Amino acid sequence: MRKALLLLLFLPLAAPAYDVNGVDLGGSEAQVKKTFPSVHCKPLEWKSNAAERRCDDARIAVGGIEAKATFYLKADAVQGYDLRFDTKDLERMKALLKKRWGAPLAEATDVVAQKGKEDRKIYKMRWEKGADVAILTAQIERKRATLEVGRGSFSNEISRVR
Repeated sequence: MRKALLLLLFLPLAAPAYDVNGVDLGGSEAQVKKTFPSVHCKPLEWKSNAAERRCDDARIAVGGIEAKATFYLKADAVQGYDLRFDTKDLERMKALLKKRWGAPLAEATDVVAQKGKEDRKIYKMRWEKGADVAILTAQIERKRATLEVGRGSFSNEISRVR
């Protein structure tokens, strides 16, 4: 028994699932404010089962990539967040996320044909760890790319108005 306890002391701690600059799902509002001092937090403007508050910051950097972030909290715990960044930084963001989170579960570029218009190319990467999900999406022809991270049914629930 004693050897087992000693062994546990020397095992590396589990890395946060899908953190942004150290703020992980489950992190507190205080942690968000400490990590991002210019963040503005307020009650959510609509009723949702996914969150009660949101914290927005228009000027953060993730691995040297400028981004805008919104953290969604319920019972003082981050339930999800999204990052918006320039598509021109897509390759850098992909490399950063693969380095931090490992190989994605899925990675693909979908081509959507449009009658009388140029085809749209939509790039997607997806990670899953237990109930936590991270999805990177970029419409190649558009200016903004998005990384959405959530726990459980967060992504479906956050936009559902109650």
